[in-house]
Amino acid sequence: MMKPISTIALVAVIAAATLSSQAVTLEPAAAHYTPAQIKKMIREAHSADQYRAIARYYDERHAEFSQKAADEMAEWARRSENTSGPAAKYPRPVDSARNLYEYYAHEADSAAFQADKYYRFAAGVEAADKK
Repeated sequence: MMKPISTIALVAVIAAATLSSQAVTLEPAAAHYTPAQIKKMIREAHSADQYRAIARYYDERHAEFSQKAADEMAEWARRSENTSGPAAKYPRPVDSARNLYEYYAHEADSAAFQADKYYRFAAGVEAADKK
């Protein structure tokens, strides 16, 4: 009679330990905002912390698009090796990879510009608060 209860208790302890170790190893997810939420945050931002939150969002977008641009640059290089001459129909695969790379690079630059802008806003608000 004691054997089934101890087995169940042992399984419960192992399951709890596994779940708790998984919970500890998980990193907190970065805040993901919709475009509407970002627009609202921008309209309502007045404090340095609010401006920094917006800037961090744009930093994350910059990192995301920079990674995508790097991936597309590698794909562009790979596809450049297999161009098929002047009779190829447009858009060739190499053109699609180049266009995606240019788009991702532009979006990364735009996000970096926005992040810098909102970090400067946060610094300005902090300077004004100290006066």
